[in-house]
Amino acid sequence: MAKTNPGRFFEDYSLGEVIRHAVPRTIKMGERALYHALYPARHALHSSDQFAQDCGLPFSPLDDLVTFHTVFGKTVPDVSLNAVANLGYAEGRWLTPLWPGDTITSESEVIGLKQNSNGKTGVVWVRTRGLNQHGETVMSYVRWVMVRKGDVDAPAPDTVVPDLKPALGVEDLTIPKGLDFTAYDTTLAGEPHRMADYEIGEQIDHVDGVTIEEAEHMMATRLWQNTAKVHFDATFREDGKRLIYGGHIISMARALSFNGLANAQMIVGLNGGAHANPCFAGDTVRAWSEVLDKAETSAPGVGAIRLRLVATRGGAPFTLKGEDGKYLPHVLLDLDYWALMPV
Repeated sequence: MAKTNPGRFFEDYSLGEVIRHAVPRTIKMGERALYHALYPARHALHSSDQFAQDCGLPFSPLDDLVTFHTVFGKTVPDVSLNAVANLGYAEGRWLTPLWPGDTITSESEVIGLKQNSNGKTGVVWVRTRGLNQHGETVMSYVRWVMVRKGDVDAPAPDTVVPDLKPALGVEDLTIPKGLDFTAYDTTLAGEPHRMADYEIGEQIDHVDGVTIEEAEHMMATRLWQNTAKVHFDATFREDGKRLIYGGHIISMARALSFNGLANAQMIVGLNGGAHANPCFAGDTVRAWSEVLDKAETSAPGVGAIRLRLVATRGGAPFTLKGEDGKYLPHVLLDLDYWALMPV
């Protein structure tokens, strides 16, 4: 019997199935050092114990996207090893901060299946949870992927498309215990702009750009233990190029957004996201944001701001889709998320 794992194909999934993913991972401070080496991440709450303590936390949690990447990476061998494309995200919630020393595991429930009309691929929806060593859910999210069929003659499953929220409400967000922005120091944070200074509909050009390097992308993908073939094997695609991991673009764009959104300190909700076009080494990534909504929370001095974060490889800022409703060729990422900010 073959002992290697070829990955799952579309016909291998069944509705309601719960998949427990290998391998548990203990996160320590070296993870932060690597993350900050890979991305120009400067948000103060994730950089300084003293700043975090002045905001009511016991010490500085790891960057929220470290949680996402770690949880996501565990799922790849079982969910997207044979994926054609990662299609979208919804209902993402960060439920407890990731502290140095936490051990993370992941599990996914299959909540939707739909075979495509070509009979060669299908879409799989999963709800993934990341858990710490105490059994607490650190984050959960839904994503859907297009997966190849291993046997094109395998019968199509009954179509089930899950009913997902178009966006989380502020009542769906979890504020970290003790978080208090009443004594928030905008000078140390890097910018004076609080939530009251932003208007719904406002657009922000983050100005800076970063050219994607093959070596850094490969380091990041290995760091998150993401084994998707399109990211590693240059022979897997007809053009001979390794596809840049979409999460690498998310983190790069989030880090670039510091210039203009330095006080959007913690990501607590993911409403939706699309990897609009592929990214390859040599592309220069830039970012812009749009304020979609604002809300108060029950935590002292803490507001929630809903943002659209768009990563591009050139093109004019604030351009997103053409007249046909499709993403323009220079758009790499369209991400809709909630962050916490001092009011």
